[in-house]
Amino acid sequence: MQPIFITVGATHPLMIIPDSQAHMDGHPVLTYTYSIYGYQQPVNQQQIDSKAAELLLKKKKDPDYLGTITFELPGKLFNYEAAEGQQLTSEEVEEAIEQITQYRETPGMWQI
Repeated sequence: MQPIFITVGATHPLMIIPDSQAHMDGHPVLTYTYSIYGYQQPVNQQQIDSKAAELLLKKKKDPDYLGTITFELPGKLFNYEAAEGQQLTSEEVEEAIEQITQYRETPGMWQI
């Protein structure tokens, strides 16, 4: 899946990268974990690939990394693990969860 680009707060652009590339019978499988990065426009494919290459690393080195949101029980229980340096406010986390949920519930919005 391709990154999801959203804005939280008034002007905080985020790049959300699903942590799964798994496919079941040729169809994408919804992941429960999403890595969050801040970004400056425009974003090119090299920047996306660089961030995606870090997905499996325990420690992310990208200075734009803001943490991970995990959907423990979609629609009910979520976990935000903040990055060591920067982090989202609780309001930004809630808004990001709402927007990711909208993507999860609307397959037509997925960019595969």
